[in-house]
Amino acid sequence: MRRSTNESSLIVSASSRSQISEVYRLLRTKIQFFFKDQELKTVMVTSSQPGEGKSTTISNLAIAYAQEGKNVLLIDADLRKPSLHRMFSSLNNPGLSTVLAGNSEVLDSIQETGYERLSLLPSGPVLTNPSELIDSQTMRELLEQLKPQYDVILIDTPSVLEVSDTVLVSALCDGVIMVAAAGKVKKDHLKKAREQLDHVNARMLGIVMNRVM
Repeated sequence: MRRSTNESSLIVSASSRSQISEVYRLLRTKIQFFFKDQELKTVMVTSSQPGEGKSTTISNLAIAYAQEGKNVLLIDADLRKPSLHRMFSSLNNPGLSTVLAGNSEVLDSIQETGYERLSLLPSGPVLTNPSELIDSQTMRELLEQLKPQYDVILIDTPSVLEVSDTVLVSALCDGVIMVAAAGKVKKDHLKKAREQLDHVNARMLGIVMNRVM
Protein backbone atom coordinates (compact mmCIF):
# COMPACT_ATOMS: atom_id res chain seq x y z
CA MET A 1 0.00 0.00 0.00
CA ARG A 2 1.57 3.27 -1.10
CA ARG A 3 0.58 6.88 -0.92
CA SER A 4 2.09 10.37 -0.97
CA THR A 5 0.64 13.41 0.81
CA ASN A 6 1.19 16.73 2.48
CA GLU A 7 1.30 16.21 6.25
CA SER A 8 -1.52 18.62 7.11
CA SER A 9 -3.96 17.93 4.23
CA LEU A 10 -7.33 16.26 4.25
CA ILE A 11 -6.78 15.22 0.67
CA VAL A 12 -9.82 12.98 0.19
CA SER A 13 -12.06 15.89 1.10
CA ALA A 14 -10.21 18.65 -0.76
CA SER A 15 -9.78 16.80 -4.04
CA SER A 16 -12.17 13.88 -4.16
CA ARG A 17 -11.16 12.80 -7.65
CA SER A 18 -7.42 13.20 -7.29
CA GLN A 19 -5.05 10.26 -7.70
CA ILE A 20 -4.09 10.40 -4.03
CA SER A 21 -7.76 10.35 -2.98
CA GLU A 22 -8.15 7.17 -5.00
CA VAL A 23 -5.19 5.67 -3.12
CA TYR A 24 -7.01 6.17 0.19
CA ARG A 25 -10.11 4.57 -1.24
CA LEU A 26 -7.99 1.69 -2.49
CA LEU A 27 -6.53 1.32 1.00
CA ARG A 28 -10.05 1.19 2.43
CA THR A 29 -11.09 -1.40 -0.18
CA LYS A 30 -8.04 -3.59 0.44
CA ILE A 31 -8.70 -3.65 4.17
CA GLN A 32 -12.29 -4.69 3.57
CA PHE A 33 -11.45 -7.26 0.87
CA PHE A 34 -8.51 -9.04 2.47
CA PHE A 35 -10.16 -9.23 5.87
CA LYS A 36 -13.80 -9.66 4.81
CA ASP A 37 -14.19 -12.81 6.91
CA GLN A 38 -12.90 -11.10 10.06
CA GLU A 39 -14.59 -8.41 12.13
CA LEU A 40 -12.65 -5.16 11.91
CA LYS A 41 -14.70 -2.74 13.96
CA THR A 42 -11.72 -1.08 15.71
CA VAL A 43 -8.56 -0.32 13.71
CA MET A 44 -5.49 1.41 15.11
CA VAL A 45 -3.09 3.40 12.92
CA THR A 46 0.44 4.03 14.16
CA SER A 47 4.08 4.24 13.06
CA SER A 48 7.43 3.14 14.41
CA GLN A 49 8.60 6.70 15.08
CA PRO A 50 7.14 10.23 15.01
CA GLY A 51 6.72 12.28 11.86
CA GLU A 52 5.83 9.52 9.40
CA GLY A 53 2.32 10.77 8.56
CA LYS A 54 0.09 8.46 10.58
CA SER A 55 -2.37 11.19 11.64
CA THR A 56 -2.82 12.38 8.06
CA THR A 57 -3.27 8.78 6.93
CA ILE A 58 -5.91 7.91 9.51
CA SER A 59 -7.83 11.17 8.93
CA ASN A 60 -8.07 10.64 5.19
CA LEU A 61 -8.91 6.96 5.66
CA ALA A 62 -11.71 7.99 8.03
CA ILE A 63 -13.12 10.36 5.42
CA ALA A 64 -12.89 7.62 2.78
CA TYR A 65 -14.92 5.27 4.99
CA ALA A 66 -17.50 8.00 5.68
CA GLN A 67 -17.84 8.77 1.96
CA GLU A 68 -18.69 5.11 1.44
CA GLY A 69 -21.67 5.55 3.76
CA LYS A 70 -20.16 4.10 6.94
CA ASN A 71 -20.72 5.75 10.31
CA VAL A 72 -17.17 6.43 11.48
CA LEU A 73 -15.68 7.49 14.80
CA LEU A 74 -12.14 8.82 14.77
CA ILE A 75 -10.42 8.70 18.19
CA ASP A 76 -7.26 10.62 19.03
CA ALA A 77 -5.57 8.35 21.58
CA ASP A 78 -2.32 10.34 21.55
CA LEU A 79 -2.76 11.79 25.01
CA ARG A 80 0.64 13.50 24.93
CA LYS A 81 0.83 15.20 21.52
CA PRO A 82 -2.72 15.40 20.14
CA SER A 83 -3.19 16.63 16.57
CA LEU A 84 -6.54 15.52 15.17
CA HIS A 85 -8.49 18.39 16.73
CA ARG A 86 -6.29 20.84 14.79
CA MET A 87 -6.67 18.87 11.58
CA PHE A 88 -10.45 19.08 11.85
CA SER A 89 -10.51 22.59 13.40
CA SER A 90 -12.21 21.22 16.50
CA LEU A 91 -11.96 21.87 20.23
CA ASN A 92 -9.76 19.56 22.30
CA ASN A 93 -11.69 19.77 25.56
CA PRO A 94 -13.54 17.66 26.55
CA GLY A 95 -12.01 14.56 25.01
CA LEU A 96 -10.71 11.06 25.62
CA SER A 97 -8.54 12.03 28.58
CA THR A 98 -11.42 13.72 30.43
CA VAL A 99 -13.71 10.77 29.68
CA LEU A 100 -11.19 8.27 31.04
CA ALA A 101 -10.52 10.46 34.08
CA GLY A 102 -14.24 10.61 34.82
CA ASN A 103 -14.49 14.34 34.19
CA SER A 104 -16.83 14.19 31.19
CA GLU A 105 -19.31 11.87 29.50
CA VAL A 106 -18.35 10.31 26.19
CA LEU A 107 -21.50 11.48 24.40
CA ASP A 108 -20.71 15.06 25.44
CA SER A 109 -17.12 14.70 24.24
CA ILE A 110 -17.69 13.37 20.71
CA GLN A 111 -17.81 16.14 18.10
CA GLU A 112 -19.11 16.41 14.57
CA THR A 113 -16.36 17.12 12.05
CA GLY A 114 -18.24 18.83 9.25
CA TYR A 115 -17.96 15.64 7.20
CA GLU A 116 -21.14 13.62 6.98
CA ARG A 117 -21.08 10.39 9.04
CA LEU A 118 -17.64 11.20 10.53
CA SER A 119 -17.37 12.04 14.24
CA LEU A 120 -14.29 12.84 16.31
CA LEU A 121 -13.38 12.05 19.90
CA PRO A 122 -10.35 14.32 20.43
CA SER A 123 -7.65 13.40 22.90
CA GLY A 124 -8.63 16.00 25.46
CA PRO A 125 -6.21 18.09 27.55
CA VAL A 126 -2.84 16.55 28.40
CA LEU A 127 -2.95 15.00 31.87
CA THR A 128 -0.15 13.68 34.05
CA ASN A 129 -1.01 9.97 33.80
CA PRO A 130 -1.74 9.08 30.13
CA SER A 131 -0.44 5.50 30.33
CA GLU A 132 -2.59 4.75 33.37
CA LEU A 133 -5.65 6.18 31.62
CA ILE A 134 -5.07 4.08 28.50
CA ASP A 135 -4.29 0.92 30.47
CA SER A 136 -7.55 0.98 32.40
CA GLN A 137 -10.78 -0.93 32.58
CA THR A 138 -12.53 2.34 31.70
CA MET A 139 -10.75 2.40 28.32
CA ARG A 140 -11.80 -1.18 27.60
CA GLU A 141 -15.39 -0.49 28.61
CA LEU A 142 -15.43 2.70 26.53
CA LEU A 143 -14.55 0.87 23.33
CA GLU A 144 -17.14 -1.80 24.04
CA GLN A 145 -19.72 0.92 24.62
CA LEU A 146 -18.88 2.67 21.33
CA LYS A 147 -18.65 -0.37 19.05
CA PRO A 148 -22.41 -0.87 18.55
CA GLN A 149 -22.85 2.80 17.65
CA TYR A 150 -20.42 2.94 14.69
CA ASP A 151 -19.53 0.87 11.64
CA VAL A 152 -15.83 1.67 11.99
CA ILE A 153 -13.75 3.10 14.85
CA LEU A 154 -10.31 4.36 13.82
CA ILE A 155 -7.80 5.10 16.58
CA ASP A 156 -4.75 7.34 16.19
CA THR A 157 -1.95 6.61 18.66
CA PRO A 158 1.60 7.72 19.42
CA SER A 159 4.41 5.96 17.59
CA VAL A 160 5.11 2.46 18.87
CA LEU A 161 8.69 3.16 19.95
CA GLU A 162 7.75 6.49 21.53
CA VAL A 163 5.62 5.38 24.49
CA SER A 164 3.99 2.23 25.84
CA ASP A 165 0.45 3.53 25.26
CA THR A 166 0.36 2.33 21.67
CA VAL A 167 1.06 -1.30 22.46
CA LEU A 168 -1.65 -1.17 25.12
CA VAL A 169 -4.20 0.18 22.64
CA SER A 170 -3.23 -2.34 19.96
CA ALA A 171 -4.24 -5.20 22.24
CA LEU A 172 -7.77 -3.72 22.38
CA CYS A 173 -8.20 -3.35 18.61
CA ASP A 174 -9.25 -5.73 15.86
CA GLY A 175 -6.35 -4.68 13.63
CA VAL A 176 -3.31 -2.42 13.27
CA ILE A 177 -2.01 -0.45 10.30
CA MET A 178 1.60 0.74 10.40
CA VAL A 179 2.58 3.90 8.50
CA ALA A 180 6.20 4.08 7.36
CA ALA A 181 7.80 7.11 5.69
CA ALA A 182 9.94 6.17 2.71
CA GLY A 183 13.46 7.49 3.13
CA LYS A 184 12.99 8.09 6.86
CA VAL A 185 11.93 4.86 8.50
CA LYS A 186 14.74 2.61 9.64
CA LYS A 187 14.38 -1.13 9.13
CA ASP A 188 15.50 -1.92 12.66
CA HIS A 189 12.94 0.52 14.08
CA LEU A 190 10.20 -1.04 11.99
CA LYS A 191 11.27 -4.51 13.08
CA LYS A 192 11.38 -3.53 16.75
CA ALA A 193 7.95 -1.91 16.52
CA ARG A 194 6.53 -5.03 14.91
CA GLU A 195 8.05 -7.19 17.64
CA GLN A 196 6.42 -5.08 20.35
CA LEU A 197 3.04 -5.40 18.68
CA ASP A 198 3.51 -9.13 18.17
CA HIS A 199 4.25 -9.46 21.88
CA VAL A 200 0.62 -8.58 22.67
CA ASN A 201 -0.72 -10.56 19.70
CA ALA A 202 -1.83 -7.44 17.82
CA ARG A 203 -3.26 -8.26 14.39
CA MET A 204 -1.17 -6.50 11.74
CA LEU A 205 -3.28 -5.57 8.72
CA GLY A 206 -0.44 -4.09 6.68
CA ILE A 207 2.12 -1.35 6.24
CA VAL A 208 1.33 1.88 4.39
CA MET A 209 4.40 3.33 2.68
CA ASN A 210 4.15 7.11 2.91
CA ARG A 211 5.90 9.83 0.87
CA VAL A 212 6.63 7.54 -2.04
CA MET A 213 7.44 9.71 -5.07
